[in-house]
Amino acid sequence: MDNKKDTGDSIEVIIYTDPLCCWSVALQPHINSLRENLDAAINIRYCLAGMIPDWNSFTDPLNSVIKPAQMGPVWMEAKYITNTEIDDSIWITDPPSSSFPPCIAIKTAGLQSKEAEVSMLLALREAVTKRGLNISKEEVLSKVAHELAVEFPTLFDVNQFRKEYNQPASRDALRKDMNEIKLHRITRFPTLIIKKKGYQSTMITGYRPYDVLLSAFSYLNSKQKVSSAT
Repeated sequence: MDNKKDTGDSIEVIIYTDPLCCWSVALQPHINSLRENLDAAINIRYCLAGMIPDWNSFTDPLNSVIKPAQMGPVWMEAKYITNTEIDDSIWITDPPSSSFPPCIAIKTAGLQSKEAEVSMLLALREAVTKRGLNISKEEVLSKVAHELAVEFPTLFDVNQFRKEYNQPASRDALRKDMNEIKLHRITRFPTLIIKKKGYQSTMITGYRPYDVLLSAFSYLNSKQKVSSAT
């Protein structure tokens, strides 16, 4: 959550992402740094792509990916280009079959609160990219949900999560996100749409270094602190 007071002059950011998007994982520290280093409040909403419905229908022509083993080199590239802790071996040892289950888990957590939704997204990203856990499996989702409830007992109710997982409300929430992405014709992740009242919206597609993001935000922020990413 932002520690800046929202005076009605906040910056709104929609981040189109997916829990299996390695470039989104690499971008997250930059987003965190922006929230710390800009004077303005930044209100963020994550919109989920359902990027990999299954491996019969998924294709990424930009990176020449049509099967799980070909996703490993993409994660390896993200790891070395961005210096982010990413374990690409899962695409050989236990490749996720779909990003729909973790997306539904995130939207299920969102039925409790926005904070619970974001916490689930970040927890699932860490589970797959750092711990090598296959987040397309329900037993893994249940494990991560339990861990989240232990860590944040006042934020997240694991029993409520298990009752509501993959029920109409959570599926409809994911469908709404995916329809929004289709409406905006977004095909690369992460994609950011940055808004502020009185300014034209800005779209940033794909991973960008911190300084590039800072420049994009600077014209919306009248009192920008001089700082570098951590």
